Amino acid sequence: MKTIYTLLLTLFSLIAVQAQVDRTIMPKPGPAPEINLGEPQSFSLNNGLKVLVVENHKLPRVSIQLSIDNPPILEGDKAGVASLTGSLLGQGSKNITKEAFNEEIDFLGARLYFSSQRAYAQSLSKYFPRMMELMADAAINPNFTQVEFDKEKDKLITGLKSEEKVVSAISSRVQKALAYGKNHPYGEFTTEETINNVTLSDVEEYYREYFVPANAYLIVIGDVNFEEVKTLTDTYFTSWTKAVPPSFSYSQPKNVPNTQINLVDMPNAVQSEITVQNIVNLKMKDGDFIAALLANQILGGGSDSRLNLNLRENKGYTYGAYSSLGNDKYGPSRFAASVEVRNTVTDSAVVEILKELELIITQPVTEDELKTTKALYAGSFIMALEEPETIARYALNIETEDLPKDFYKTFLEKELKKINEQSTKKKRRQIKIE
Repeated sequence: MKTIYTLLLTLFSLIAVQAQVDRTIMPKPGPAPEINLGEPQSFSLNNGLKVLVVENHKLPRVSIQLSIDNPPILEGDKAGVASLTGSLLGQGSKNITKEAFNEEIDFLGARLYFSSQRAYAQSLSKYFPRMMELMADAAINPNFTQVEFDKEKDKLITGLKSEEKVVSAISSRVQKALAYGKNHPYGEFTTEETINNVTLSDVEEYYREYFVPANAYLIVIGDVNFEEVKTLTDTYFTSWTKAVPPSFSYSQPKNVPNTQINLVDMPNAVQSEITVQNIVNLKMKDGDFIAALLANQILGGGSDSRLNLNLRENKGYTYGAYSSLGNDKYGPSRFAASVEVRNTVTDSAVVEILKELELIITQPVTEDELKTTKALYAGSFIMALEEPETIARYALNIETEDLPKDFYKTFLEKELKKINEQSTKKKRRQIKIE
């Protein structure tokens, strides 16, 4: 009986407490969660390779990222040599055949990918030593053969032919060529002719000149020990020949002085692809970098953005209308607002895009827009931390983009919280109708 009285008393107490809660008032948000990315430990090899290590023993896995931070590389009349080099890397080495290499990666349940300036591996931590060995071997001792070169060359040409009448592929080329010029690394594009200019010797030369440790970073994150990483790196990467990539100059792109309209006639197109773009100068270390990202998000960064709400929800012209805003420490990047619409509403869509650009430049964003966008960025930021690739990218950004050491740790509390309408105003003006 005494137990029953106790239970009844507890129940009545809970009811009384709940009755005191006013559910018409939204609860106040709690403090921003503490961001614990792990402090990287670092060291360098004599050949110039810089190594960052973040120990995280929550799960028995490890990721390894090799990134070469070279300035943009102009390929000229051999455009495609970088792509061919990347496709030939990671196909075994001089010490292990392609078949045996791929079979072992699969057996370990691991992943290992290469491009012309990057490599990425992920595996269980118990296989970490072997993955370090395989990555280093493939990176330092690539097995470039004529047979594999011819295969990759044919694949690249086949891919280009398949895009000859693809509107989005052609649009992408035209956008970059117009923004940067065809003699700029970001504006040049690969053709069947330039690919046929590339030989196996060109691939080998490109590898020797640009796949070098001078600007290279090795980021290891996961269930590892710093001293073990140091030992393995010394063992497998010391033989990487010290070299500095060649430097060259090219003209800096500029915006056109007046609004320019460029048309590409595609008789097979069932709809129009529209892009409004201009050159912007934006770097991650800029004090208003976050404000610029938020301004673009409000304009066209998602389904509830102004562009999408206007052209999709209101006008019904398209399935989606979006914008993007790039950043680059080496030079200008692009702002672009893009949409695919029915041919019959092409002119109307252009008018609406230009109208939204004018509004984002001349009128302040609303408090609700800013609040919603900041909440979206905060949520996306926290969710992304679950991925080891994100941690690796953040660690690399701090090193290569000249960011404060606590940039990501204080992102929610300091970087994002301080943004208001006035701080987005300056960056909104980088979006020009030019």
